[in-house]
Amino acid sequence: MLMLVLVIFAALAFDYINGFHDTANAIATCVSTRALSVKTAIFMAAILNFAGAMVSTKVAATIGKGIVDKDNVTQMVVLAGILGAIIWDIITWYYGLPSSSSHAIIGGIMGAVMAHAGIAALHWAGLKKIILALIISPIVGTLFGFFFMVVIFWVFRKSAPSGLNKNFRRLQVLSAAFMAFSHGTADAQKSMGVITMALLSFGVIPVFDVPVWVKIACAVAMGIGTAAGGWRIIKTVGHDFVKLQPVHGFCVETASAGVILGASSIGMPVSTTHVITSTILGVGLSKRISAVNWTVAQRILIAWVLTIPASALVAFAAYLLMSPFLGK
Repeated sequence: MLMLVLVIFAALAFDYINGFHDTANAIATCVSTRALSVKTAIFMAAILNFAGAMVSTKVAATIGKGIVDKDNVTQMVVLAGILGAIIWDIITWYYGLPSSSSHAIIGGIMGAVMAHAGIAALHWAGLKKIILALIISPIVGTLFGFFFMVVIFWVFRKSAPSGLNKNFRRLQVLSAAFMAFSHGTADAQKSMGVITMALLSFGVIPVFDVPVWVKIACAVAMGIGTAAGGWRIIKTVGHDFVKLQPVHGFCVETASAGVILGASSIGMPVSTTHVITSTILGVGLSKRISAVNWTVAQRILIAWVLTIPASALVAFAAYLLMSPFLGK
């Protein structure tokens, strides 16, 4: 029971960190274009993250059942996996890198399972679906951002830039809200899946079905984490990567939210970080290639590539270090 409590606490801590780590996903563009102040944007994102987290559990089921068979899941496996994700999230947050919390938790569980039962214990069919979604989503985000921006520029080609941005600054509040809600539907469900996996392993529940109290706890943890903010990543995404005007921010948030909600509706755990960052890339490319800060893009790409193996390695080490004292 003590191990189960530790697992639940760690999962909620991960959700809290996910909240302030990924706050930038929903609000970086509206802050950078001054459509909203930082405090107002974070407050709005916190409320809508909570609302989004309560909507569906399809992504939670994919995370909870798609990575490893329940026979190979123990409390120590789940705890080590979460710790791997938390440590990597804190490292990337410190350096202002918008890495994926989705990748981190998947890599963490993979590393802990391999430490417990070897590489053969991984559920490769489920992992294939998860990793495929995480690879395809940035491509889709880039294309959506690029073509959505081109369409808007064509439709409003006769409008004066100042008037266009003034109107889109108002619309951007709605698009940022849409993005914050979609973030909640995707990211809070990762912890829901992990906690439910632990409850099933302990025998508290007979089948994989996310309890209502788990939904509420994860939604609250993410909402509080979002309210804590994450200025380092907001600066990287909203200021340093591509210089954005309100019309660009509207395109980024609307296109990203559409991709994320579409994926969440079919249970595909895409990375909100990857989707919105790639959408910003697409919008930047619609202006010109030089509009993108390729030095920042390189740093982001390195973080993306390293996240799964790095969080898996940390989780692997955490399992080996803790299991002699807390059991396997």
